[in-house]
Amino acid sequence: MKAVLYHPQVGLKDVKIAKPQVTHRDLLIAVQAVSVNPIDIKIKENRSKKDQQMVLGWDVAGVVVDVGSECRYFKPGDKVFYAGDINRPGGYSEYHKVDERLVGLMPKSLSYSQAAALPLTSLTAWEGLFNRLGISMNSKDNLDKSILIIGAAGGVGSIAVQLAQRVGLTVIGTFSRFESFEWLKKLGVEHTAQHDHPLDRQLTQLGMPMVDYIFCLHDTDQYWNQMAEVIEPQGKICSIVEPSLLLDLSILQTKSITFAWEYIFTRPTFHTDDMHDQRKILNQLSAWIDDGRLKTTLTKNFGAICSQNLDLAHQRLKSNHVIGKLVLESFD
Repeated sequence: MKAVLYHPQVGLKDVKIAKPQVTHRDLLIAVQAVSVNPIDIKIKENRSKKDQQMVLGWDVAGVVVDVGSECRYFKPGDKVFYAGDINRPGGYSEYHKVDERLVGLMPKSLSYSQAAALPLTSLTAWEGLFNRLGISMNSKDNLDKSILIIGAAGGVGSIAVQLAQRVGLTVIGTFSRFESFEWLKKLGVEHTAQHDHPLDRQLTQLGMPMVDYIFCLHDTDQYWNQMAEVIEPQGKICSIVEPSLLLDLSILQTKSITFAWEYIFTRPTFHTDDMHDQRKILNQLSAWIDDGRLKTTLTKNFGAICSQNLDLAHQRLKSNHVIGKLVLESFD
């Protein structure tokens, strides 16, 4: 089968490798579209020259072509989408093997490329909001409650703002450029703040000097002190961006602030008892998309899945000016 491998000495390259064989609870997926994510870039940058080549890519939309002997939820022909398991080869390949507990049925209203834009960022947003921050999914519980989403126009932010609004929170999304501002308005975000201006002043101008929740999707180091300043007493902060410096947790003490990390691959990495929740989350997202309550976050399709196009998509991702999600679709 065709695949795109990454090797530290040569970069991305188009190759042919053996098709995976399914066992137990695995599905074999005919890959139709993939999305790129910062985790791809991070893995590339962290691998030494001695490391072996590997297939990247943890956002897939495709069709089930084979199922393991213990599979319960899917059959050949099902259209699915998922992020998968970072400890296994990624999805930049014609066929991909994935544990069915991490897979959801694709939204019927979306194309493969539109669906591929969603799994990793949607799971990250969902887990961050509802599992780590503990936000209620009942909008009545969230009356008069607010959330600041730092980096709201990116991949995770673009779905997080929709989910937060869906459950009745007042959302303040930060942006850096006019294009990002326009994107947030398109997603229905009523309140915005600029990355490079003091957050406390901007929130005060909005009539919300402090917020109940903060979801940090950009530069934890830069915003750490500002987050401590604007979070309500007994509020909660969640971040997905690891710091380059040691964080001073003591500045959260007097307000009794809860701080949590969100990492989408925790469940598959440790095979937690609730690993199957990712399937349930994706199925719920799929239903909300089909009934119009959520939108795909796809903003650019880079064409066929090949090393040249993936290089272009990765370069765009590294610019830190990406709005929404970047996808690739089908093999030549």
